[in-house]
Amino acid sequence: MIFLQAMEGIISIIIMVSLGYLLTGKGWFNEENARLLPRLVSYIALPAYMLWNLLSTFDKDTFLPLFAGIIVPILSMLASFVIGFFVSKILGLAPNKTGTFRSVFFCSSSVFVGVPINIALFGEKSLPYVLVYFLANATMFWTLGNYSISLSGSKPPAKLLSTATLTRVFSPPFMGFILAVVLILLSIKLPDFIMNTCKYLGGMTTPLSMLFIGVAMFGVNLRKIKPTKDIVAVLIGRFVVSPLAVLVIVSFFPIPELMKKVFVIQAALPGMSQTTVLAKLYEADTEYAALLVSITTLFAVLAIPIYMVILG
Repeated sequence: MIFLQAMEGIISIIIMVSLGYLLTGKGWFNEENARLLPRLVSYIALPAYMLWNLLSTFDKDTFLPLFAGIIVPILSMLASFVIGFFVSKILGLAPNKTGTFRSVFFCSSSVFVGVPINIALFGEKSLPYVLVYFLANATMFWTLGNYSISLSGSKPPAKLLSTATLTRVFSPPFMGFILAVVLILLSIKLPDFIMNTCKYLGGMTTPLSMLFIGVAMFGVNLRKIKPTKDIVAVLIGRFVVSPLAVLVIVSFFPIPELMKKVFVIQAALPGMSQTTVLAKLYEADTEYAALLVSITTLFAVLAIPIYMVILG
């Protein structure tokens, strides 16, 4: 009964994902036009939504204390990375797979999937906590994750910190977040017509994101998914080790209850879709990266309601 009640929180998401899957089967979406969905979300909908939500929710006095909790996702992801590092050594993975495995093990899709999931589960009041986790996650992925994947490629490894890294960290959603922060700290209010425009554009975030996940799931070749040791290990890392790391760290750094729940859900999300892009960039095993991202996306549908039960 409790499990079914938890499932109610994501039932609309399941419907939207299923719709994207079915429409792809009907030929509405293909590899070319499906790329428009994440572009709309990343470049327009999500930055607009961040502006509207943050500016309508916070002022300077209420915003600054929010960042005290960022230590939790940073420490939990570092712990997950260390565990993933030693697990990959124990498994003896091929060099062109090692970095991808470690990246998916400790980093999640905290914005593209995290924003709509948390809003569906906890409401719009959860977005500020989602963004705190996003800030930590983006920094960790584009430094440690990017560096790890580059070590698996045939090209020279990337620098841990570089201009290219900073460019990737400062993505459109991140810039929308920064702009909102600056306006809050300067106590600048935007005109109503701009706020309303941001609200309407931001409303596309959840449906477009979920449709794209359905499109991506349609392209997963289930026959290639076999319960090998590394697949099982990465699923344990994504959906057991990472969320538990958050719960352990929280016991040392108390944070608001809603922030804790959001962080746990954020930690139990699929691997970053950009993992596949980086694997291709550095000439690592691109097919392996796509497989890990796809299978963690599939299992997230099962993991999220379970964590809703655990979190009460």
